[in-house]
Amino acid sequence: MNTRLYIIKIGGHVLDDEPALEKFLNDFAALEEPKILVHGGGKQATVLSKKLGIEPQMVNGRRLTDERTLELVTMVYGGLINKNLVVQLQRRGCNAIGLTGADGNLIRATKRPPGEIDYGFAGDVTPDGVNTALLYFLLKQNTVPVIAPLTHDGNTLLNTNADTLASVIAVALRMHFNIRLIYCFEKKGVLRNPDDEQSVIPIISKSSYQQLLAEGVFRNGMLPKLQTAFQALEQGVHEIVISHASALLQNRGNEVSGTRLTT
Repeated sequence: MNTRLYIIKIGGHVLDDEPALEKFLNDFAALEEPKILVHGGGKQATVLSKKLGIEPQMVNGRRLTDERTLELVTMVYGGLINKNLVVQLQRRGCNAIGLTGADGNLIRATKRPPGEIDYGFAGDVTPDGVNTALLYFLLKQNTVPVIAPLTHDGNTLLNTNADTLASVIAVALRMHFNIRLIYCFEKKGVLRNPDDEQSVIPIISKSSYQQLLAEGVFRNGMLPKLQTAFQALEQGVHEIVISHASALLQNRGNEVSGTRLTT
């Protein structure tokens, strides 16, 4: 049996909540198994964007990225958020290294071509674009990659959805590790009723996902999160959980707090 690897994605709302982030980082540092942290940071980018007079534009939970917005998210994601996470993990004895997709040619992407919607400098990624040798080397050196949602195409940085990035990294490493991909955010799991925190759906299979999708249960940012998660499952990722950030350590064993996704 391959070693278990936790790939954990942390969302923007938790990053903006200092007590929640403190607990999450304590729990993350306490995980003794190999681990990778992928972070978003949409809210901080949106706040700074408005301060600079750049009106953020979102479509179906994804940010449209023009040249000015690309500069902004590079500063916020690759700089402010990424390095703050790294230094806080170092303070907890967790030897982290902050990376974007351009560092060490970690993640190559393709600039999304304009269609009905022009997403601008948005990067589409596939498992083939992930430098698995570099990640494998870092993990074997007991170093924890902290990855910002920025990729590159060999010419320019590209903004890439962090949920998608986490799932693609999971697929790329599935042959080397027994992977549990955990999406940590501010809700207890996937909710049947977004206004009812207790309406967590404990298990979603591919068939029930399609049914719930037809019923219009999933909205906004949850749509791309689930779409990319089920793609990862179909491509061989072992386990995927969507859960509250405070429940990270509860998701180490067989029992799951939140929503477990299955094929």
